[in-house]
Amino acid sequence: MSALPPESGLRLILGSASPRRRELLAQIGLAPSDVRPPDIDETPHRGELPRTYARRIADEKARAVALDEGEVLLCADTTVALGRRIMGKPVDSTEAARFLHLLSGRRHTVITAVAVRRGDRVWAREVETAVKMKRLSNPEVNAYLATGDWQGKAGGYAIQGPAGAFIPWINGSFTGVVGLPLAETAGLLTAAGYPVYGEHA
Repeated sequence: MSALPPESGLRLILGSASPRRRELLAQIGLAPSDVRPPDIDETPHRGELPRTYARRIADEKARAVALDEGEVLLCADTTVALGRRIMGKPVDSTEAARFLHLLSGRRHTVITAVAVRRGDRVWAREVETAVKMKRLSNPEVNAYLATGDWQGKAGGYAIQGPAGAFIPWINGSFTGVVGLPLAETAGLLTAAGYPVYGEHA
């Protein structure tokens, strides 16, 4: 889609309750005027591929939030994929342990889809990053589970937390793995006319 000219006075709305996304936005000097997490069903469709799933969820989030004139909405969805398998947020420590053992010693993909909406227009992008997790021992898995850091994290881990010691290699966007690829997000906001590097409301 074509970009809109920048317009001062626009208000940035974050459609996510994730503190990590707020912290990432702060890295580029952005603070949302409001936080409005959407309430949608994030259940994958039967046979849905991870990238398609992430794109759909980000788009549905972006369309589920009520906006006023002069507001720009930022939504995102982060999905961990092992092949064609979608690994969401574990429901308990048992599932988190199962996810970690599946990822142990293997490469997987982290997909973060970003959607920016202004009025009825949506600008979207998906960013894929290849991630290698070292082979994990039972003591390592148990020690990580005991931290509670796995809670609410796709795939059962967060690269910016203690599990960073499990990740010797990535190929792609580090901020995308954390939950919001900053280069692409800044580009989408700019396309929507939000002055990322100018005056903010």
